[in-house]
Amino acid sequence: MSTTPAVQTAAPGRPRPQSRWRVVGAALVGTTLEWYDFFLYGTAAAVVFPKVFFDKHDPLTGTLLSFLTYALGFAARPLGGVFFGDLGDRIGRKRALVITLVIMGTATTLIAAVPSYAAIGVSAPILLTTLRMIQGFALGGEWGGAVLIVAEQDRKHRGFWASWPQAGAPLGNVLGTGVLLLLSQNLSEKAFLSWGWRVGFGLSALLLIVGLWVRASLSETEAFRQAQARREAVRATARPPIVEVFRTGWKQLLTAFGARMAENISYYLITAFILVYVVDYLKLPKSFGLDAVLIGSAIEFALIPAFGALSDRIGRRPVYLAGAIGIGVWTPFFFGLLNAKSYPQAVLAVTVALAFHGLMYAPQAAFFAELFATNVRYSGASIGYQVASIAAGAPAPLIAVAVLQHNGDKTSTLLAIYLGAATLLTLIAVAFARETRATDLLGAAPGTITASSDGVRSAQRTPSEPDVRTSPSPSPSSSSPS
Repeated sequence: MSTTPAVQTAAPGRPRPQSRWRVVGAALVGTTLEWYDFFLYGTAAAVVFPKVFFDKHDPLTGTLLSFLTYALGFAARPLGGVFFGDLGDRIGRKRALVITLVIMGTATTLIAAVPSYAAIGVSAPILLTTLRMIQGFALGGEWGGAVLIVAEQDRKHRGFWASWPQAGAPLGNVLGTGVLLLLSQNLSEKAFLSWGWRVGFGLSALLLIVGLWVRASLSETEAFRQAQARREAVRATARPPIVEVFRTGWKQLLTAFGARMAENISYYLITAFILVYVVDYLKLPKSFGLDAVLIGSAIEFALIPAFGALSDRIGRRPVYLAGAIGIGVWTPFFFGLLNAKSYPQAVLAVTVALAFHGLMYAPQAAFFAELFATNVRYSGASIGYQVASIAAGAPAPLIAVAVLQHNGDKTSTLLAIYLGAATLLTLIAVAFARETRATDLLGAAPGTITASSDGVRSAQRTPSEPDVRTSPSPSPSSSSPS
């Protein structure tokens, strides 16, 4: 295997070259930490918080209230996407990423110290919800920066490289689920509910230190530096990125929103609701569902880079559409296998479902980055990604628990219909989107005024024209995933 070449060529006034693997590693470590924090809360919302913060209610009502606090974290994500998207387009991807990492790590660590309902009453769930919303705010800005700092490094193999930050989601889920599973199996129920679950949240402080150390070495991308230079040249007439993206990129925002429906809803049904379904409906131990999610997430982590590389070969849309169709068809089988109460069948159900999710999630980073021009890319990708989470991931566990509470044996059928409707929306959005694989991410925003190298201002393409160029073939310094 050849040595990984540098991302950038050395030049006066520019950062020293970085290997792509170093950039990918820094992005992956950060996204894994942030998703660990976020998914740890989701797992705890299913198996811990109903008994610690909502123990005055019956089990399903307590779980419903617990998932309500979980959903409020999603409500804060678009706010983080707007704030950090604008910040990242103005001051840089790296700076925004460092800020989001600190906020997320601090909020998660503080959750470990929140007293129980028995100790301080209603103040406990209020504190928990507040910290959850801070988590959501930070994650809203994290995703866009992490994928862009990788996606803006390469063109030929962008799907492969940009899929690695995406792999941080299943890896974070593996770590979060694994920590709680390990603690729950080695502590008594009383000890686990009293202090054991808090250990997982406290570990976030150590992961935060590691993440900051790794990300401190990153440099800004060439695409951002060029966009910043163009913005400086026309500072008097330049619109804020958040304004510009809604003015020229609203169609792309709708594409991203629709593409997220099946992907986001399916993920939280597979990884969060399953823990409630297994315990409260199938009457099986919580480890039954936790084990299945742990194994399925580990396999998805390995599959995502392969699916990202596949999108470099055949395009983003075909891979994404295959995943959406697959998850829509698989859902009835998913619940059928769970209902068999067989451990191997449960693992199969979750693993196949997460593989179909991975087909959508792997090309998503490159696909969304390629939809938007550089000067609004952080804002556009973040807003499109995070706003969809309010309609998709946030209510999905709530809807599923409510359906289970009121419909019992009909739950699997009703949820299959629910996910089928989401799949239809995703198929429409992706089918009508343009293929973005050949997009040059160094391009300026369509329809904006930029400064050329000689200082003369020139008008770019009209907003209706796609941001795709027939640029020269990648230089020999471009690396291959192999």
